[in-house]
Amino acid sequence: MLRVLNFITILFALSLFSCHAQRNKKTSVKTATPSPNIIYILADDLGYGDVKAFNPEGKIATPNLDAMAANGVKFTDAHTSSAVCTPTRYGILTGRYNWRTSLKSFVLSGYSKSLIKQERTTVAEMLKTQGYTTAYVGKWHLGWDWDMQDKNPNLQHNKLNGNPKVNFAAPVENGPATHGFDYSFGFCGSLDMAPYVYVENDMPTMVPTKSTVSVDEKGIWRKGPTSDDFVHANVLQDLTDKAVEYIDEKAKGKAPFFLYFPLPAPHTPILPTTEFLGKSNTNMYGDFVMQVDDVVGQIRAALKKQGISENTLLVFTSDNGCSPKADFEELAKVDHDPSYTFRGTKADIFEGGHHVPFIVEWPNKAPKNASTDKIICTTDFFATCAELTGYKIKDAEAEDSYSMLSLIKGEKDEEIREYTVHHSINGSFAIRQGSWKLSICPGSGGWSYPRPQDIKKENLDLPSMQLYNLATDIGETKNLIAQHPEKAAELKSALKKIILDGRSTPGTKQKNDGMEGWTQIDGIVN
Repeated sequence: MLRVLNFITILFALSLFSCHAQRNKKTSVKTATPSPNIIYILADDLGYGDVKAFNPEGKIATPNLDAMAANGVKFTDAHTSSAVCTPTRYGILTGRYNWRTSLKSFVLSGYSKSLIKQERTTVAEMLKTQGYTTAYVGKWHLGWDWDMQDKNPNLQHNKLNGNPKVNFAAPVENGPATHGFDYSFGFCGSLDMAPYVYVENDMPTMVPTKSTVSVDEKGIWRKGPTSDDFVHANVLQDLTDKAVEYIDEKAKGKAPFFLYFPLPAPHTPILPTTEFLGKSNTNMYGDFVMQVDDVVGQIRAALKKQGISENTLLVFTSDNGCSPKADFEELAKVDHDPSYTFRGTKADIFEGGHHVPFIVEWPNKAPKNASTDKIICTTDFFATCAELTGYKIKDAEAEDSYSMLSLIKGEKDEEIREYTVHHSINGSFAIRQGSWKLSICPGSGGWSYPRPQDIKKENLDLPSMQLYNLATDIGETKNLIAQHPEKAAELKSALKKIILDGRSTPGTKQKNDGMEGWTQIDGIVN
């Protein structure tokens, strides 16, 4: 009898334990937060000073970006990995500095072959392994392989004014689908680089039947084949419509989505639609910036309409600083400076080339109306998404990416990276550590005076390196190289190690591509 009672007692205890476990299991399922949707909006040639949230004295109204900043986190010391567009885009998608590839300077053309090697993991490929659906809509400018009618292996694909013959009835290869995107819609180069053809899911939407060119001072684009469905002035809204359509469709599904949305504006051709002409009371560039701001408003509105804005991590930034094509002199007449208080413009090693506005909005997790002055780089997107989704980064992936998730969530307010490497259009380097910045060139390395050609033509006697303390001299006006040679030597040594190690993050050494004959590093690693 006692044995029977003991057995019943054990059964009762097991029953209670089972009920308790089931109740806990149900509770955990109910309270578990699903993975957030991720949207990355990348403006093209937008300056730090063009966004009111970063420059209250600016003369261009940006209500949607300001609202985004008020509802999220503003990064005031954010940098692109390059001062021009192709290299920065490579860094965003791969978490690796562009100069580790064959592209050591300048940018690709609309006919260039893919810069991303097939074996290189992109953030889209990584997110797919974590259950995400992925899409790219917009300006690619990373090259893909057109079906060239001229099979000459020596064909110069990278000439910006070149027009090789292409079979537009054939799909492109090594494009977005190869690099992890389930859906894609956009064009290959910049809006001023031929060919002007939309490509959807690696297939041109139309075979171009005409050739267009514009030589207007601000609406300029190079001559090249143009499809009937590609109207330059409508492209920004065409792309936005596609992005909204994708959001509306994916909001109905159960899987989280990643949308990479690189805009073609406010880069040249500067073509604000009629609705925005004259709206900024500055110039046409200012009007175009307001249209970019409106695009952000449309994306935020779509998220709210679908009821998914709370658990969407929305990023907005620019691919480099503002281009001189914005007409800085004209804007100065209304007291507006796209570069804010920074020296230089797009293409430069100076802050104006790569110090950009950066906003993250994520209502479920990120604080509201927050700001951080911790240094981040656009290469940090990969590691951030990896930590967010629990992905373990392999040794040969994202070699220059640090997670900024703790900064986004407001959990910590400390530096996530010791060093950040900057790069100009001619391949000049700079390295940043805290408030110290060492530029390994005598001038801008880009388009601002003194340009490399100015130094040569005028036989300027300038120090071969520039050292600035940005905490006291954000305008880079006083070169401290003579006063602090030991700091310059320390930073130069750190840069040498970052280059030769093939990575700036902890891990095993990796290989850089095309090291042979790379003249820009002669004064660094030799």
